[in-house]
Amino acid sequence: MKHFILTVAAAAGLALAAALPARAEVEIQEITTPGGLTAWLVEEHSIPFAALEIRFRGGASLDAPGKRGAINLMTGLLEEGAGDMDARTFARETEALATSFGFDVSDDALSISARFLTENRAASVALLRAALQDPRFDPDAIERVRGQVLANIRSDAKDPNDIAGRTMDRIIFGDHPYATSLNGTEDSVAALSRDDLIAAHKAVLARDRIYIGAVGDITPDELSTLLDDLLGDLPTEGAPMPPRAEVSIPGGVTVVDFNTPQSVALFAQRGMAQDDPDFFAATILNQIVGGGSFESRLMTEVREKRGLTYGVYSYLVPKDLAETYMGSVSSANDRIAEAIAVIREEWTKAATVGVTEDEVRDAKTYLTGAYPLRFDGNGPIANIMVGMQMLGLPTDYIATRNDKVEAVTPDDVNRVARELLEPENLHFVVVGRPEGLETTVAN
Repeated sequence: MKHFILTVAAAAGLALAAALPARAEVEIQEITTPGGLTAWLVEEHSIPFAALEIRFRGGASLDAPGKRGAINLMTGLLEEGAGDMDARTFARETEALATSFGFDVSDDALSISARFLTENRAASVALLRAALQDPRFDPDAIERVRGQVLANIRSDAKDPNDIAGRTMDRIIFGDHPYATSLNGTEDSVAALSRDDLIAAHKAVLARDRIYIGAVGDITPDELSTLLDDLLGDLPTEGAPMPPRAEVSIPGGVTVVDFNTPQSVALFAQRGMAQDDPDFFAATILNQIVGGGSFESRLMTEVREKRGLTYGVYSYLVPKDLAETYMGSVSSANDRIAEAIAVIREEWTKAATVGVTEDEVRDAKTYLTGAYPLRFDGNGPIANIMVGMQMLGLPTDYIATRNDKVEAVTPDDVNRVARELLEPENLHFVVVGRPEGLETTVAN
């Protein structure tokens, strides 16, 4: 067992209703169970409550060919009955224990969240074990959840934001799983059988891709026993991981006709991996350019000076198998072309002229000040620890992250701006009836 000490700022909380005092020390323990599972643990015994986060790498990208949406549908069924409990019985048992479970899937991971009282820990874990290892996949539950998924697919087909996202994914990712919605299509979901769901379960819920974080009223020995009982009988290996996506984003515009008075636009170019040594410089650059605050250049130029939109944002998207740098804006059909022109201009200015020392200082202040606010309870801390493990970050990352941000210089940011930003390869997908825009793709 390894022990590490790290410091979390005042806003970090370790219990549901308790905040840490300013500059409290938190001990992260890395444990290995007798069954060979690794987990990170933060013990906090002041409240009889614990949070457990489990993540399986691969997520919906592991859908078998022709079975798109199977892992998403399977995930939605994990709390719809298990063992000798049908869906209604499982829900009653969960409520009686004052326990909560969350099951979610993304392109890169299937995530399980569990929250339980110490006095109900054994019963809660037994319930979760049944859900993970012995899901029923009853016909009535399959049809009920299938209906919910199909309703979501039909709703998304009428949503300009979803249309823009799906169109951009196809442009960026080609024939990679990232190119299509993890929900699947109406046809693919309608065709899924119970056997497909069983196969999806085996593909993703396997021991070779587990990451675990726990926070709260539980000791290392108790957690070790709990995890081996909870996860020990899962398959040793799951489906092979997909290859990296070959990201190729041509400059230009793609217009998708949609009858609406306001156009929605996404823009994208190549991005940067989160383990890149320059990622912190890229994060600061993004904060300056369009990172969500009202002080960003895009908000200033597109919203404040010209009144073209209520909001415009940019964000780095470092997925497991591809990296992009994206943004979004919406504006009236007769003004979206001007908004896009301003965004291109600001992208070019940042790449060629660079940023100022004052902008870098202000971005650092925001990023370092906002970071501790993420640690506001057992669940968020467990979730962050799992994310750290998946990225291969060290256990002291929470304590050193802000120092890494502060170490970035204006010269670093401007070098990264020159290397990362590609105004000529910025591609816009516009959904609406934009005036003065048509589909044009650069060679």
